Amino acid sequence: MYVDVNGARTYCYTGGKPLEPGRPTVVFIHGVLNDHSVWALQSRYLAHNGWNVLAVDLPGHSKSAGEAPASVEQAAGFVVALLDALGIQRAALVGHSWGSLIALEAAARLGARASHLALVGTAYPMKVSPALIESSLHEPEKALRMVNTFSRSTLAPPLGAGFWVYGAGMALGRRVLRSNPQVNVFHRGFVACDSYAGGEQAIAAIQCPVLFVLGTLDQMTHPKAAQGLIQAARAAGRQVQVAQLPVGHHQMSEAPDETLLALRDFLT
Repeated sequence: MYVDVNGARTYCYTGGKPLEPGRPTVVFIHGVLNDHSVWALQSRYLAHNGWNVLAVDLPGHSKSAGEAPASVEQAAGFVVALLDALGIQRAALVGHSWGSLIALEAAARLGARASHLALVGTAYPMKVSPALIESSLHEPEKALRMVNTFSRSTLAPPLGAGFWVYGAGMALGRRVLRSNPQVNVFHRGFVACDSYAGGEQAIAAIQCPVLFVLGTLDQMTHPKAAQGLIQAARAAGRQVQVAQLPVGHHQMSEAPDETLLALRDFLT
């Protein structure tokens, strides 16, 4: 589905179902050099089990036009504008990696309009090594290989015979990078992660339950790096759930069923 957001044509995958008034809505937000497709299993299941689904391509990524966000704050503003454009008063937000920071910031801005917040593969601060930031700008293919190596704890998760997550991740990254010849969305996304400083204020401002889905073998956003957010959410009186999966950074592909079940149980 395409919708006009801030004057730009924006793509949202709806899981093969039209939006229906009266159904709860969940927004899926991808990470750096990803798009809506990383949520294929989770978004389609929820769409066929009572939810309106909006798995977005962020502006300037894949099928979405517009200026690629240069900060978490800009991307969060886009999420709020998307809900406003569709007339959706309340929604659950689910974000992975960079998308988790975007979801966090958007939930803080939405206040009571955010019904749930799920942070998958999250960390705060989400610092990126200077070498990786530099490589993403000048040697993106090298940086892409590094990211896909560090992000995986297995080469063959239970998604079907012959499914190679490293190769699939490389192909997706190349496709997303080439979808925007004006801006290096790889480098811009990493800089946005590295520079975001509003996590503590955002987690204190949210008004909804929070789920953390963490990979115990995650080398990109180590589970220890999420503990500050977890403690801050509890200190703010929020309902907090933590799901720890024995996988790396791409929980949605390495543990698709477990990630789906954690999200399903949290949202219901």
